[in-house]
Amino acid sequence: MDKYLDAFRMNMKHYREKAGISQTHLSVLCGCGTGTIGGIEAGKAKPSFDMMVKIANALNINPADLFIRDSSKKMSDFHDSLKHDFDRILANI
Repeated sequence: MDKYLDAFRMNMKHYREKAGISQTHLSVLCGCGTGTIGGIEAGKAKPSFDMMVKIANALNINPADLFIRDSSKKMSDFHDSLKHDFDRILANI
């Protein structure tokens, strides 16, 4: 389970820094204490599901991206590919 928490905290920091948001600002956006965000990023605190969703919303990303970086983009690409294949099959019927 530690590998998932490590991926989560590293991705959280990545997206936070990419957005140019400090830990303090993120804590305000999430409605929690600064120590909570710092503790999560340091691997000393484990976020609840609700906190994970709040963090994702504050960072304007899909919650899945906090576990697998850019996973929502990969899913979108997959859906686009399936739609393209489906449309091609329908055109040949």
